[in-house]
Amino acid sequence: MAAERGARRLLSTSSFWLYCLLLLGRRAPGAAAARSGSAPQSPGASIRTFTPFYFLVEPVDTLSVRGSSVILNCSAYSEPSPKIEWKKDGTFLNLVSDDRRQLLPDGSLFISNVVHSKHNKPDEGYYQCVATVESLGTIVSRTAKLTVAGLPRFTSQPEPSSVYAGNSAILNCEVNADLVPFVRWEQNRQPLLLDDRVIKLPSGTLVISNATEGDSGLYRCVVESGGPPKYSDEAELKVLPDPEVTSHLVFLKQPSPLVRVIGQDVVLPCVASGLPTPAIKWMKNEEALDTESSERLVLLSGGSLEISDVTEDDAGTYFCIADNGNETIEAQAELTVQAQPEFLKQPTNIYAHESMDIIFECEVTGKPTPTVKWVKNGDMVIPSDYFKIVKEHNLQVLGLVKSDEGFYQCIAENDVGNAQAGAQLIILEHDVAIPTLPPTSLTSATTDHLAPATTGPLPSAPRDVVASLVSTRFIKLTWRTPASDPHGDNLTYSVFYTKEGIARERVENTSRPGEMQVTIQNLMPATVYIFRVMAQNKHGSGESSAPLRVETQPEVQLPGPAPNIRAYAVSPTSITVMWETPLSGNGEIQNYKLYYMEKGTDKEQDVDVSSHSYTINGLKKYTEYSFRVVAYNKHGPGVSTQDVAVRTLSDVPSAAPQNLSLEVRNSKSIMIHWQPPAPATQNGQITGYKIRYRKASRKSDVTETLVSGTQLSQLIEGLDRGTEYNFRVAALTINGTGPATDWLSAETFESDLDETRVPEVPSSLHVRPLVTSIVVSWTPPENQNIVVRGYAIGYGIGSPHAQTIKVDYKQRYYTIENLDPSSHYVITLKAFNNVGEGIPLYESAVTRPHTDTSEVDLFVINAPYTPVPDPTPMMPPVGVQASILSHDTIRITWADNSLPKHQKITDSRYYTVRWKTNIPANTKYKNANATTLSYLVTGLKPNTLYEFSVMVTKGRRSSTWSMTAHGTTFELVPTSPPKDVTVVSKEGKPKTIIVNWQPPSEANGKITGYIIYYSTDVNAEIHDWVIEPVVGNRLTHQIQELTLDTPYYFKIQARNSKGMGPMSEAVQFRTPKASGSGGKGSRLPDLGSDYKPPMSGSNSPHGSPTSPLDSNMLLVIIVSVGVITIVVVVIIAVFCTRRTTSHQKKKRAACKSVNGSHKYKGNSKDVKPPDLWIHHERLELKPIDKSPDPNPIMTDTPIPRNSQDITPVDNSLDSNIHQRRNSYRGHESEDSMSTLAGRRGMRPKMMMPFDSQPPQQSVRNTPSTDTMPASSSQTCCTDHQDPEGATSSSYLASSQEEDSGQSLPTAHVRPSHPLKSFAVPAIPPPGPPTYDPALPSTPLLSQQALNHHIHSVKTASIGTLGRSRPPMPVVVPSAPEVQETTRMLEDSESSYEPDELTKEMAHLEGLMKDLNAITTA
Repeated sequence: MAAERGARRLLSTSSFWLYCLLLLGRRAPGAAAARSGSAPQSPGASIRTFTPFYFLVEPVDTLSVRGSSVILNCSAYSEPSPKIEWKKDGTFLNLVSDDRRQLLPDGSLFISNVVHSKHNKPDEGYYQCVATVESLGTIVSRTAKLTVAGLPRFTSQPEPSSVYAGNSAILNCEVNADLVPFVRWEQNRQPLLLDDRVIKLPSGTLVISNATEGDSGLYRCVVESGGPPKYSDEAELKVLPDPEVTSHLVFLKQPSPLVRVIGQDVVLPCVASGLPTPAIKWMKNEEALDTESSERLVLLSGGSLEISDVTEDDAGTYFCIADNGNETIEAQAELTVQAQPEFLKQPTNIYAHESMDIIFECEVTGKPTPTVKWVKNGDMVIPSDYFKIVKEHNLQVLGLVKSDEGFYQCIAENDVGNAQAGAQLIILEHDVAIPTLPPTSLTSATTDHLAPATTGPLPSAPRDVVASLVSTRFIKLTWRTPASDPHGDNLTYSVFYTKEGIARERVENTSRPGEMQVTIQNLMPATVYIFRVMAQNKHGSGESSAPLRVETQPEVQLPGPAPNIRAYAVSPTSITVMWETPLSGNGEIQNYKLYYMEKGTDKEQDVDVSSHSYTINGLKKYTEYSFRVVAYNKHGPGVSTQDVAVRTLSDVPSAAPQNLSLEVRNSKSIMIHWQPPAPATQNGQITGYKIRYRKASRKSDVTETLVSGTQLSQLIEGLDRGTEYNFRVAALTINGTGPATDWLSAETFESDLDETRVPEVPSSLHVRPLVTSIVVSWTPPENQNIVVRGYAIGYGIGSPHAQTIKVDYKQRYYTIENLDPSSHYVITLKAFNNVGEGIPLYESAVTRPHTDTSEVDLFVINAPYTPVPDPTPMMPPVGVQASILSHDTIRITWADNSLPKHQKITDSRYYTVRWKTNIPANTKYKNANATTLSYLVTGLKPNTLYEFSVMVTKGRRSSTWSMTAHGTTFELVPTSPPKDVTVVSKEGKPKTIIVNWQPPSEANGKITGYIIYYSTDVNAEIHDWVIEPVVGNRLTHQIQELTLDTPYYFKIQARNSKGMGPMSEAVQFRTPKASGSGGKGSRLPDLGSDYKPPMSGSNSPHGSPTSPLDSNMLLVIIVSVGVITIVVVVIIAVFCTRRTTSHQKKKRAACKSVNGSHKYKGNSKDVKPPDLWIHHERLELKPIDKSPDPNPIMTDTPIPRNSQDITPVDNSLDSNIHQRRNSYRGHESEDSMSTLAGRRGMRPKMMMPFDSQPPQQSVRNTPSTDTMPASSSQTCCTDHQDPEGATSSSYLASSQEEDSGQSLPTAHVRPSHPLKSFAVPAIPPPGPPTYDPALPSTPLLSQQALNHHIHSVKTASIGTLGRSRPPMPVVVPSAPEVQETTRMLEDSESSYEPDELTKEMAHLEGLMKDLNAITTA
């Protein structure tokens, strides 16, 4: 029944096609005309037109099953109608007596009841439709393959399996490929409906994704191929509940390499299983595929990828990636896309005459590349002398004859399919002109036949046709003009020729009118050819000449190329070449000549050889040579063989490495550099280098190390300091080690030296002039801590820049040779290292005259200038000096010896000044011209060493450059902020952070300190930020006791001796959270004046718990503050009453009593009066006996906001206040220093006495050299110079000269401990005072005291918390005058009595103990 259904289906299909073809047949003439077209006809009626003849339908590849019916469609168009026949596997079918196969009316082939068995397959094969029109020709269709599906065979069957709910499962069912379309599945023996979740892969495999309980059951696959259904084994699929545990990812089905044809669909299978359920994504050639937005790419159920309508761009490697969040697996497969043959250029119809040459063009494409064959009238064209395949696919027909007419078809075929295209050839009579057609189908030999003929007399036969030159493969013919046209200027000629006994004749035309000779080439040797010549004029071709019979010369039987030539290297200097006897040649081989040549040269050498092999000796090692052989017989040399190339064997290098040099890096390492041996001496591939080194004192103890062949340097480490070592290097090939270099010595440094800067000037230079030479000797720089790698000696007549010689750093003398006698030479010596050259040292010397032969040593120092006899060059300027004016300006002055004594310039000479920095060494010179004896160089970099030299020019004459002068510009405030500011939390201490930074790129001088600003409000005024000073050039700093879980903003300023630079950008950092807050280390917040005490148990805004103060505690604190205040006043009063009668001594004594910062003579040196401060902005108290802060460098100094914050006692006290406020910088504006508490009603703070030990840094003020005016408003505490200068490095000192107008942003100074609610005035450490006369300044108080008035201040105590109370006087200590420091040291004994001081100290300590006892209770 199934077979009958298939047959009916096929028959109905064929009926439909037959009906369509009948409709097409009625319209065929029009279609044919449109497709083929007819050639334009000439006026003559004898021209035949091309006949449309082509296939309307061609058979296609077909798959059938046994017992069914098949129709192979075919229909051709022609007038008259063609006869259709069929071929199977190249043989015509006899359909008359065949009862199963019959020809349908439209030409299609109908096969009923297809027969197919294991041993009998009569219907399967390749079918071709053949259409023939009598007297016109034959065409063949493309070849179609009929495949009959075999009996069902299962190569794999479904197996029982289980799957977790939500996961994917596969059931295999693989049959022979031609039966896959007939596979279907059953579940529990019921047809299985496929959907988006349950799919069947092209291989037949069933994929179930997102499995559910309903997917459980028995599965089997069924094959229905026309006969009874074939069932596979049944397999049970179990769906298990989700175990909610993870499992490894595995591929159930991976993609495999596939080949598809353009236009087909393809499915790349990929199914993975695992828990959690994996997600599948695809990549192609490392690019992710977007399956959601693409219309052609679809992600099927389970993860397989379907590509519709495949194109050539789809080819590539595809990756299937499964990922479930825990792990990722991937698989890959290659998709190859093939293309059926397509015609880029089809053959075109051709008109031609007999004897002409024609070419049918055919250009095809496809993948794989198609092969091309030609068919003429249905028969294969076999290539021959007259039918040739040219340019791979084109068909060339030589010497046309009438029988060549017909239809020619180009058939292209590859693994995917085949295609055909055809054209018609019509051969016209000679008296019929060829109609105009595109000439691309004709060769150059036929182009003269394109012009149509006209009526008129034709020329007679050419006369005296002779073969003027006969060779083996060509013949040259000449003739005279026809008798009918003696001049023959407008005649062209055609030479027809053919082999004797061959009917096919070829033609060759002359190249231009009037030419009466032609050369016929590509002939065969010793062959007879028949030639005849015809003349043509504008009316047509004339008579033919009588045939001329000519035989080509027999080819000389020279030997052919010797076959099987081969060469191999025997040793590094010899190669053996072998060959065999040539196959051609009728004469005995007499000898051979072997030619050889080194590759890369053009000089070929040869050697005579009588045998079939030869060994050439004396060749270069590891060098490529080419060889060829020529055989000789009695006729001479034969054909040369192709070149064969071979390289001689490698050997050990025959020379040592080149340019070995040593560079001492430090006290324990030396760098070795070398170059490979010369290429001609390497004798092979350099595989490595062997380094051998030893101590110079122990020559037997040698150490060896090997490096790779590409390495040309090696650092030898672990050496002993201050030791001389010997080094040598040898090159290695695979054959062994070559010769080594000579031993080269170097000595490690005694200590690790500095090579971050250039060496200093050599300590001495001596010269000893002789007649033609000068002996130069020197000593190294005094600073032995800078690396010196050598010395550069410059010398020349009048200028040291003419010649330069470099010598080793160990050398201490050098003889300059080849000098002129009686000449004045200037000599310069510079030490250099890898950074650059140092400052030069100059000497001059006059060589002795020829007559002086004495050997007395002569040291010439600053010898007067001796004019050179030749007046042509000018003398260089002398006495060049550099005067530094500012940070960017230097004035250069000089003298000119060629001017009169008054040094007035009266001519047109001018001077060229050049300058550059010494670092880096390759800096280019800058030039400027001047017409005076000085020049102001501006635009220089601050704090930079420059060298200057001058040259004079007058007309066309110029001098050499003068000796150089050096100058370093002044420093300038930094013009860029610190870089790379980072903030990190300190491990284990959440309240401590570490700030790191890098120096500013434009430091403009030595950095002497930094200031760190920080705040919790990035938009706050800068004077409201807290500051942290950092002394010196440290690049890290710790800040302690910050509030937890709070964002802070940090900025950094750098300073040098000239002042402060710009601030860096704010960097945010949030302190970490902590499990609990509170405790001893928490900071109390700054509360405003409107603050109300919180209820019991409430916390402060920052999270620090505040215990409520009862009235008793408040009373105790108030009393304590009052007692301390009284103590401070009493002590100061006692000290002041002890002043000497001298007014100056009283001032010094007061300074000492407050500061205690100077050494004392005798027993008083250990007595350090305490600093007693009251600061109204802190609530904490601190005992005086010891400092809880182990790091005194982090002590900070709060600075009053302005004069209104301090209640003045008298003019002297007012002066003290001004001095104290300006202790951070020199002259500042009134508002330049402030604290947070002094602004906007912030609660005042109280400061208690601090420990008496001096801090490690001091606050430096601007030095002053002016005498202080003696006025009642002065105190002894004027500005003072930091006693240790730049060493103690005051971090806020500034130059009045340049920065007096600047203002330091004011800020809080954060205490480093919760009890340090006050700070120590900056006290300079002991040391002699230093002065800087270059920086004059105006006395501080003389500038500021006039502008201040006496103000009253409202202050708050602990008990009132905002209520006003009478002002409290505050005594502010200040520094002593600089001018009087020395006298203070001398008179310190007379200022104080040790016993009195001791009593006061004991009394104060007793008060403090009482206070501690009260607060503890």
